[in-house]
Amino acid sequence: MDKAVLYRDLAEELNALLTGEADRTANAANAAAAIYHSLPALNWAGFYFLRGDELVLGPFQGKPACVRIPMGKGVCGTAAIERRSILVPDVEAFPGHIACDSASRSELVIPLLDGERLLGVLDMDSPDLARFDTEDQAGCEALAAIVVRHLR
Repeated sequence: MDKAVLYRDLAEELNALLTGEADRTANAANAAAAIYHSLPALNWAGFYFLRGDELVLGPFQGKPACVRIPMGKGVCGTAAIERRSILVPDVEAFPGHIACDSASRSELVIPLLDGERLLGVLDMDSPDLARFDTEDQAGCEALAAIVVRHLR
């Protein structure tokens, strides 16, 4: 399937799935499941939420994960502190990468921004090298924006 179509359809599905529900945990859980089961070649998809000066594990799909990530550490902490998406083709080449699952080879992290306020990050891992590209980044940034609207 064409990636543009995949992300468009997933964005519509995600928005419909989250509309009308006010519970943040329920919305994050459903979003993680929808992303994990819709995007190919993922071994982890989920959220870390900002709590004080660290990211704390939220709803996810995949193997158990690191519970707390300091701001500025690893891909998630770096994306959060820099407030920008980070696409990592090979996690072994990322200085300070935090390996929660040794099977993960590439990663894409999108900050969850509500205006200037950082809520957390959307994190996706793959067992495939270079699984993510700029089209995935743009598509996942659109998905993250939908999630943010439903976490308010």
